[in-house]
Amino acid sequence: MLLYSLYSWPNVVVCFFGGFFIDRFIGVRWGAILFGALLLIGHYIFAVGAFVNEFWVMEAGRFIFGLGGENLQVAVNAYAVNWFKGSQLNLVMGLGLSVSRAGSVFNMNIMEPIYKQLREHYSGHVCLGLTLFIGGITLIFSQYCTFQLAWLDKRAKRILKPKTDLATGEKISFKDIKDFPISLYLLCLICVGFYTAIFPFISLGLVFFESKYELGSGQAQILNSLIYTISAVASPIFGFLIDRTGRNLIWTNAAILLTILGHALTAFTFVNPYVPVCIMGGAYSMLASSMWPMVAMVVKEHQIGTAYGIMQAVQNLGLAVFSIIVGVIVDSDGYLILEVFFLGCLCVALISGILLYIFDAKVDGMLNLSVAQQKLRFDRDKTIEDTKEKEIMT
Repeated sequence: MLLYSLYSWPNVVVCFFGGFFIDRFIGVRWGAILFGALLLIGHYIFAVGAFVNEFWVMEAGRFIFGLGGENLQVAVNAYAVNWFKGSQLNLVMGLGLSVSRAGSVFNMNIMEPIYKQLREHYSGHVCLGLTLFIGGITLIFSQYCTFQLAWLDKRAKRILKPKTDLATGEKISFKDIKDFPISLYLLCLICVGFYTAIFPFISLGLVFFESKYELGSGQAQILNSLIYTISAVASPIFGFLIDRTGRNLIWTNAAILLTILGHALTAFTFVNPYVPVCIMGGAYSMLASSMWPMVAMVVKEHQIGTAYGIMQAVQNLGLAVFSIIVGVIVDSDGYLILEVFFLGCLCVALISGILLYIFDAKVDGMLNLSVAQQKLRFDRDKTIEDTKEKEIMT
């Protein structure tokens, strides 16, 4: 639990400053390289600690790993907006989620066999350390990708500057943060309310499915991993559909409603558990593909990293706090009350979504426009920005 806390709690603050650091000082290219390097260094310090059986070294490595983890995601989101805003951003975000979930499934299924194979020749902490060293190969590849991506982005900036240059000459400052629109903070509420009903549910789902539906451990494991499995397949599909239809906010609110339905079926009925879990898996994919791109629609381009940093920070804070609350509820009141708690969190997300719909309509925002309307608005805003930039240069 301490090793988990060393990763999660610092990111309540670090994500915000990481996003601001990207926007204000080093830019997205060096940001991705820096935070990818922290991930790589932190992981191998952690592996060394396990190999030599020094827990304090493992703690130090885990802390450094945490400094890079969520901040690298902020940089990746900024890259996605830089390249795909106004065209295929929803599909790209969906693909990102799909690949990350596929990686999680791969990790869960491959690392244990590697450990068991090494255990035939090594034992204890040495075996664990060697397993972690092997696992770190994926981080070496990830770091290589950050350099390649930086090169591609620099090349694209030189060739297609009007489309891919994230910087507009403006620099974010701390005083800009207080002027962020209420839309961003409503998106944060949606994020926390929704993910609180997904991630803690999955972490406790194994015992829940075994106790309520009297499933064996193997079947319960398959059912509990189904949300991630579905999201790995469905996220790009929903991203593609949202890119064709627009109206991200309707998709997001629909995802919340479907998740409410899934948890209600789980809490108050004995319907086949695959039905509500499949509903929640589809809804999770739908929300991830529609919600995260909306951040880029409510802030200016030079504020993208900070905005995503704020959202990641609020998400980490919410999950860290609510994970503790969820544990207390299960221990004291059982799973039925826990499901009621999840439904309450989803209602907060739904109310936030409705308020966001009203606010966005009032300020003539982009969150619920069709694709054609979004393109017209995007082209208009781009023309205005290019005109201002030319005036500044002259």
